[in-house]
Amino acid sequence: MNKIKILIIAIAVASVSFGQTESLQDLINTAMEVSPKIKMLEMKKQAASNRIEQNSNLPDPMLTLGFANLPVNSFSFTQEPMTGKIVGLSQAFPFPGKLSEQADVNSKDVDIVEQEILDSKNEIRKNVIKNYNELIYVRKAISIANGSKDLLNNIAEVVRTKYSVSTASQQNLLKVELEISNITEKIEDLKSRENAHLSVLNSYLLRSADSPIATTELSDIHYLGFTVDALIDSSVKFRPFLEGIKEAKQKEILKQSLVEYDYYPNFNLALQYSFRDRIEKTNTPLDDFFSVMVGISLPLNYGGKVSSKVEETESMQRLYDEQYEMSLQMLRSAFGFSIAKLTSLRERLKLIEEGSLIQANENLKSTLTSYQVGQVDFLNVIDAQNSLLKIENDLYRLKTDYLNEIVELEFLTGTKF
Repeated sequence: MNKIKILIIAIAVASVSFGQTESLQDLINTAMEVSPKIKMLEMKKQAASNRIEQNSNLPDPMLTLGFANLPVNSFSFTQEPMTGKIVGLSQAFPFPGKLSEQADVNSKDVDIVEQEILDSKNEIRKNVIKNYNELIYVRKAISIANGSKDLLNNIAEVVRTKYSVSTASQQNLLKVELEISNITEKIEDLKSRENAHLSVLNSYLLRSADSPIATTELSDIHYLGFTVDALIDSSVKFRPFLEGIKEAKQKEILKQSLVEYDYYPNFNLALQYSFRDRIEKTNTPLDDFFSVMVGISLPLNYGGKVSSKVEETESMQRLYDEQYEMSLQMLRSAFGFSIAKLTSLRERLKLIEEGSLIQANENLKSTLTSYQVGQVDFLNVIDAQNSLLKIENDLYRLKTDYLNEIVELEFLTGTKF
């Protein structure tokens, strides 16, 4: 009965653990959902959207209340026929088309922030994947080191046995124990690096630094052929950062059209009604007055204030053109470097997988066999073991670097390979 209970509890624990396992995509999605930067940009986008209606509608009308031609000797409303109580209403009207142009300018701020959001999401994806890959690598390095340590412990047992029967020297025994100490120190250093990458990943997830994160194996490597021109084309089409620069320039073009409306007049329509009282001396009734007035601004461009605004927008357009070209120049440099690095990594991976790794494994097996029958010295075993450990670490390091470089290219181009 107790065994059945233990089995049920074990299954339940395993089920909970399985339910809590997060894939890499789950981690990316969570990081984007909780990111304060993304939330900040969403609020920035909302604020930009709210500004559209603020500046693209007519200003409030003006209500005017007052007295006209009130005599100062009596302040009476019934003494003079021109005295009256006035109620007026006025409304300002910009030149036709100006308000819609203002709305178009403000709407571009929404588009610009949207590109900021997309680029920030891509950056979060890049950083999460890179740290996840590094975490996989460190854990794999720990596993390899532990395997080497176990092997060295087995070798140490053989050396101790031989030492007890005087067929191995004390120097050999001290040497193997030193190697075990060295690899133990290496494992502790790797665990420290594991905790560092775990902390970084959890910071993106807004979790405590030591929250556990399960990892799988490194993704399969698919060797792709890249050219600088093809990557530039992808960036031009899909990179949100570059699209944001184009949107910023487009805003300045629209802003130039808006500013040019200042060369045209604005209007003001005013309605006024004057209430007049009966003249007291003559008992004469008086009719009320109604007035209509239209005001037209005179765009004289004093001191070149309007033309300087136009020139400012033209300068900003050229600024964004140069920023765009500068960004492409930097991307060309980065792509050239990445292609060279990927080519080198691919060749080194091929050499290790098809040559060095196989040779190192065979060499260690052969050396162990020879040592057990006394054909080689113990130092040969240590050298063979260290050689294999280094090659295995190099293999996973190169794979991690290759995948991380691909992720960097995906971020710079705004695509997924």
